[in-house]
Amino acid sequence: MRIIGIDPGTITTGFGIIEYDRNEIKHIHSGIISIPAVKDFAPRLQKIYDELNLIIKKYKPDEFALETAFYGKNVQSALKIGYARGVSLLAAAHNGLPIKEYSPREIKKAVTGSGASTKEQVQYMIKKLTSINKKKIKFDETDALAVAVCHAFKITSLTGVKKSRNWKEFVEANPDRVVHP
Repeated sequence: MRIIGIDPGTITTGFGIIEYDRNEIKHIHSGIISIPAVKDFAPRLQKIYDELNLIIKKYKPDEFALETAFYGKNVQSALKIGYARGVSLLAAAHNGLPIKEYSPREIKKAVTGSGASTKEQVQYMIKKLTSINKKKIKFDETDALAVAVCHAFKITSLTGVKKSRNWKEFVEANPDRVVHP
């Protein structure tokens, strides 16, 4: 099954496409959509929609997953991310894809074993899980791949990972999944 994961944003939107079966996760394509900083907001949203629509048509995912809105200190930022989420959902709906949403904490826990993981820990695990061969990769891109991997883990039991309550327990329970530099 092919899954597209989205990390929505109004300056940068990350996307990641994986293929998985019962035994492995394969990186298909990933990247970021850079949105120009124009005065009017509508062209930014159109760019997100148009790019995602093209990506969906080209890579033909079976399912669509995205990160839920995260509310920080700035309400305006949360609203703008909501707009980016909306046009992302619209692109999925127009292409007839089933949609699933996951919280940032849920995504981190699925990928690293801890819902309080750092972006660096998520990125490290995504590189290992997908065998991605890119030298330089942005957090928005690995975050989007993490959304897709989270969805794969939620709908299948392909991980073989023992459940843990925190990062330390995860490392102890899964020493074969962690590579020390």
